[in-house]
Amino acid sequence: MTDTPLKLFNSLTRELEEFIPVHPGEARVYSCGPTVYNYQHIGNMRAYVFADTLGRTLRWKGYKLTHVVNITDVGHLTSDADEGEDKMERMAAKEGKSAWDIARFYQDDFERDLGRLNVQPKQHPRATEYVEAMIAWGTKIAPEHCYELDSGLYFDVSTVADYGRLARAVTEEGAEESRGRIDTVEGKRNAADFAIWRKTPAGETRQMEWDSPWGKGAPGWHLECSVMGEKLLGFPFDIHTGGIDHREIHHPNEIAQNQAFCGCGGLDEATHSGAKIWMHNNFLVERSGKMSKSSGEFLRLQLLVDKGYHPLAYRMMCLQAHYRSELEFSWEGLGAALTRLKRIERAYSRLLDQFEEKHSNESLPYPRYREYTVEEQLTHFGLLNIARQFSFALSDDLNTPEAIKFFEEALRAKRVPLDEQITLVRSMRYALGLPRLTPERFRLSPTGAMIRPSKVNEALKERKLAKEQGDYQFADQIREALEAVGVEVMDGDPLGWEWKL
Repeated sequence: MTDTPLKLFNSLTRELEEFIPVHPGEARVYSCGPTVYNYQHIGNMRAYVFADTLGRTLRWKGYKLTHVVNITDVGHLTSDADEGEDKMERMAAKEGKSAWDIARFYQDDFERDLGRLNVQPKQHPRATEYVEAMIAWGTKIAPEHCYELDSGLYFDVSTVADYGRLARAVTEEGAEESRGRIDTVEGKRNAADFAIWRKTPAGETRQMEWDSPWGKGAPGWHLECSVMGEKLLGFPFDIHTGGIDHREIHHPNEIAQNQAFCGCGGLDEATHSGAKIWMHNNFLVERSGKMSKSSGEFLRLQLLVDKGYHPLAYRMMCLQAHYRSELEFSWEGLGAALTRLKRIERAYSRLLDQFEEKHSNESLPYPRYREYTVEEQLTHFGLLNIARQFSFALSDDLNTPEAIKFFEEALRAKRVPLDEQITLVRSMRYALGLPRLTPERFRLSPTGAMIRPSKVNEALKERKLAKEQGDYQFADQIREALEAVGVEVMDGDPLGWEWKL
């Protein structure tokens, strides 16, 4: 296992590449964050589970990690290209609130969802905090790369080499589909040209607008990631991540800005793009069509909680598929992921119980998460072999479906030193982002539930006592009373969960 090379798929080169950091011992990662004009649907959240898994793997392999996830609170139009209203301004008008209040409310909700999914804290800079820096960027690149129209300042994509190489429009089929998403603005030199600065139309006033050399207005959406990436991580940094939808327009535009700012050449040299490696997670697919916010009622993490599913069941669901493959959402699949989590917790509880029985006066060693320092804590060949296979899986472009299998194998291992087994399992849990959950923490009351879990536990204790005393009539009465309020008592449940709502 010793320091297994980490290989990642680079969307820019379409190749699996060994991760070699720009700065030895460090990993600098930028992930495109949300536009905080509404709640995030679970398809959005897949991107942050993926990015968190990447970050955990880098830390697990010993790198000092700096991870930035931006917050778009200005500039993103209702299209990914150059059309429609600003999403923040539109929602502010709809809800009768200020755009600033809208941004704060939905950013807080997004960060709460991150916590529920056990996503480690990141830097969350807001676009509005970097507007002056964006204006400075625009001023620097405008003479050679931009032109001004009545509607704003536009970037001329013909002024940089290899524009669009990242997108399918150049390297794969689907060129017409990608171009069809780009709005035709009167006066643009090229259909793919995009706004660096959008002027406030004459006679209108925006809630979010700033003075600039090109008139009062707001920055284009693509500019913020270039500016914050350079300011917070420096060019070139190691890895840039985002959803696969960003691969078509947003990231090619970001790359073009980076080339212009740095005076770089073509993209045969990946660092000219601003990052060495570009990574993209695939879509979460939901066949009913409720994944999109435009559908009205869409799937949020809170909806899963309201139905009684622990949020980490969704994290497990994401981990069960490779990040580059489509993942189909279904309630049955979510239920299966929850059951798998419960089996893991049951197995881990048994290990802890066995250790306590044998070593009541000893404490478990705290695992050092670096893969080869974990290896140094293992002496048993079987555990070493499992650890190596787990490491190979994670190091193979974050192959989490395979990694989970070896995690479960570590839990099932027999006739091995318990302290080493628990140390290895804890290290694996960290890498996968799966913290320990007791049965009590798993049980979430669905919206409309008529009884609290604590009350159920009290009733079950009474029922157990009644059965021990031979009062089966009273035990049956308790069971019937629980069923009347929606609690299913599962006698003999092999998972040891005993009941569910």
